[in-house]
Amino acid sequence: MKPYKFEPYLKTTIWGGYQIAPFKGIYTAQPNIGESWEISGVPGHESIAVERGLVDDVDVGLNLTQLIDKYKGLLIGQKVYKRFGNKFPLLVKFIDSRQDLSVQVHPDDKLAMERHGCAGKTEMWYVIKSDVGSKIYAGLSKSITPDDYEQLAYTEPVNGHSPMQDVLATHEAHEGDLYFLPAGRLHAIGAGNFLAEIQQTSDITYRVYDFGRKDAHGNPRELHVEQARDAIDYQVWPEYRTSYDSTKPTSQLINCPYFVVHRVVVQVAQQIDFHCDSFIIVMCLWGEANINGIHIRQGETILVPACENILYIFGNATFLTATI
Repeated sequence: MKPYKFEPYLKTTIWGGYQIAPFKGIYTAQPNIGESWEISGVPGHESIAVERGLVDDVDVGLNLTQLIDKYKGLLIGQKVYKRFGNKFPLLVKFIDSRQDLSVQVHPDDKLAMERHGCAGKTEMWYVIKSDVGSKIYAGLSKSITPDDYEQLAYTEPVNGHSPMQDVLATHEAHEGDLYFLPAGRLHAIGAGNFLAEIQQTSDITYRVYDFGRKDAHGNPRELHVEQARDAIDYQVWPEYRTSYDSTKPTSQLINCPYFVVHRVVVQVAQQIDFHCDSFIIVMCLWGEANINGIHIRQGETILVPACENILYIFGNATFLTATI
C-alpha cells in the first residue's frame, strides 16, 4: 500500500491571508485562505484521495472514511482501529493568520462528550515562519478565578483593548517555535504567523474574545463566554513554549495520549521506524523528497499506511510526522 495524497480543503476566513496557496505551489483565486485542511475525517469535510501514480488506482476518489472502512487496521493500525473505528482521529492543517485569531478554548473529552457528543480538542502548533513582532497567545499570565474570567470577558474594550488581553500569556513568535495546547488552555494565533497545526478530530471551539471584530454583515462575532467558563484550565504554568532538540535529524516534539509528533530533517537519505502500530502523517515544511515511492514537496501532506510504516526517505527536506 503506497502512501496516500489527498485534495486539500482550503478554507476562507475573516482573518485569513495569502500565503497558503504559494506555499503549497498551487493557484487559486480564492481569497483570504486562513486554513488548508490537509488530512481530515471531519464529517462533511473528509479528505478525498487523489492520484498516486498507480495504474487503475481504485482508491482515487474515495474519502478518508471510506478508505478506513475498506482497509481498517491495515491503513490506520490495528490498535488505532480498535480505539477509533472508522473515525480518523487527527486533523492536520496549515494556518495563515493575516489578522489576530480570536481568543478561544476547547473542552476536554469529558465535557465535549457531555455537551456535544464528540471528542474534545487537544492540539499543537509548529511555527513555520512569522513576521517580526508577531505574537502567540497561550495560557494565563496571572491567576484568575472563574468569576474573574467572566467579569473580564464581559467588560467592554477601551480603545480596542480588552482586559482579557491583560491576563493572557503573550509570546514573541519565531520560526521553529512549538506550542502544546491541551484542552482547557486559552490561546490565540497572533497576526503574521504561518504554522502547522495537529489536533484531535474535533471542531468544538468556544470563542472568548475577538478583538471587537465584526462578521461579513457588520455584526459582532458570536462569543461563548459562559460555555468556556467550565472548560478553562485556570492554572498558571511557568512555561508555555515547548522545548526540543533542534540539532537532531529526528526530534520528538510531542508525546501525548492523542498524538506523537516528530520533526525530521533529511539531507540525502534516511530510514525511520517509529515502532508503532499506527499510520504516519507526513507534512512537508520545506524541500522535496521521495517517501515510500511517493514524491512529496513543500506544502504537501501524505498518509503512510500502518502496514507500510517504515519511512524510506530520499531527498532534502524538513517534515513533521504524526502518529498515534
